[in-house]
Amino acid sequence: MQVKISDDATESEAQAIAEALATHFEDDITLVVDGGETVSSATYDGTRQDESTDPVEDDLGPTEREEALREEIAEILEGGPEKYKEQLPEEGKLFVRDRIDLWFGDDFLFEDGKFAEFDADDQLPADGLITGAAEFEGRDLHFMANDYTVKRGSMAAKGVEKFLRMQQRALKTGRPVLYLMDSSGGRIDQQTGFFANREGIGKFYYNHSMLSGRVPQICVLYGPCIAGAAYTPVFADFTVMVRDMSAMAIASPRMVEMVTGEEISLEELGGPDIHAQHSGSADLIADDEEHARELVAQLINYLPDNADEDPPQTSGTAPKRSPEGIDAVVPEKPNKGYDMFDVIERVVDAGSTLELRPEYGKEIITSFARIDGRPIGVIANQPAQRAGAIFPDAAEKAAQFIWTCDAYNIPLLYLCDTPGFMAGSGVEKEGILEQGKKMIYATSSATVPKQSVVVRKAYGAGIYAMSGPAYDPESTIGLPSGEIAIMGPEAAINAVYARKLSEIDDEDERQQKEQELREAYREDIDIHRMASEVVVDDIVPPSDLRTELTNRFAFYETVEKDLPDKKHGTIL
Repeated sequence: MQVKISDDATESEAQAIAEALATHFEDDITLVVDGGETVSSATYDGTRQDESTDPVEDDLGPTEREEALREEIAEILEGGPEKYKEQLPEEGKLFVRDRIDLWFGDDFLFEDGKFAEFDADDQLPADGLITGAAEFEGRDLHFMANDYTVKRGSMAAKGVEKFLRMQQRALKTGRPVLYLMDSSGGRIDQQTGFFANREGIGKFYYNHSMLSGRVPQICVLYGPCIAGAAYTPVFADFTVMVRDMSAMAIASPRMVEMVTGEEISLEELGGPDIHAQHSGSADLIADDEEHARELVAQLINYLPDNADEDPPQTSGTAPKRSPEGIDAVVPEKPNKGYDMFDVIERVVDAGSTLELRPEYGKEIITSFARIDGRPIGVIANQPAQRAGAIFPDAAEKAAQFIWTCDAYNIPLLYLCDTPGFMAGSGVEKEGILEQGKKMIYATSSATVPKQSVVVRKAYGAGIYAMSGPAYDPESTIGLPSGEIAIMGPEAAINAVYARKLSEIDDEDERQQKEQELREAYREDIDIHRMASEVVVDDIVPPSDLRTELTNRFAFYETVEKDLPDKKHGTIL
């Protein structure tokens, strides 16, 4: 638009007029004087005349209706009876609202179902269960938390409904789920309407199953989780128990005594030590509430939001100790023990290891770590524990860890130094074949990039379980200390030459013959022979192992593997 103005306006006055007119008419303005000469112009910036960045002052404010609502909310946030809140410090616990503040602080986003059971005759704040969403360690997630001051965190119809909605929304959003558990189980005196219904408490575990492998599920136990409540932690991908506070069991000590006559404490029945050392149901044990948060903060940073995404990478850091010491760590004698962590800490980024289930199946290490910032899952034999032989509990632990890493696209590093699966009547009774089968199945079915390193011994079916050449690793590489064989030299000589050696009467001659046979056997199984026959891809100087793995994981990070077309396997 062109506008004529008086020619006695100054330059600054003309510019101000042009800008004002552009805003008023919502158009570009050109100012001219008599004769058509342009003296100023302004471009319309899209701002409407009735728009302003300044707040409009008025005399309106919150009404009594809103104030009444805020009072109702404040009452709900107080939780259950004060006498129950006063008991929490004696048990080392935080009130659930304080716990949520510890976890999320200002990153708490919203809560659903706050008014559950608000109109009930026996008003139960939030029906003892808080569900909502928050940001944690930079990640948006769903969460639930039991309020132990309301009926001891027990579950009934409204709380069940909230729990189910939270799970179903997680399926839609593809975001992780955090369960902060402190529940005595289903509310027996109110079981009608939530126990066996299609949308009742049983649906929890159906939803857990649907979420499994889709989004990470992490459960933290703050108290006794009994009966139905105990299934959530075991269905979760990762379970953290808090020492001197938490427990989980299929039935309470009182019920156990009624059914079996056994008198037992809750700690002895299902405390952290039981599930860390014997059942394997606890992945991590926290010292207190703050430590539990710290452990989950570490854990979630290895995991993607869901199965469609890759795990988050960070900038890499150097190992805690120099890789140049790896060869000195690994003994020359195949039967001498050493700590495999002395190798791991010379390969992975400093401070990046997070071992899961460290007290269960100690013959195998299952740990998250990073190599040059890339999250990996480490499955390593532990020669410091029973020579690194694979026992049933160790095989079960490894199988589950492999399966979980594969579900969430975390590459796998196998460090092999094992005489193989343990033999004997004891392990047969404990299901060595069944559990070994599961480990081999998990290794076979994993579609993430795999790197297998023969550190020293790789005997018997141990090389199969540790993703040897037949199990589709992206690479099988050996250190100069490596050996691959059906069995070790001592066992092999005894199996093949026992009769022949027994016929030699002279002890010195017999020992000399044994030594010759042993050396010949060692040459036959040496890693150089395996590399010569291209059984392994390469022999790597130990000092170069970290660099070699860094390059191989980076090169194969986009690899895609297809499994045979089928509904699913039959091995669990």
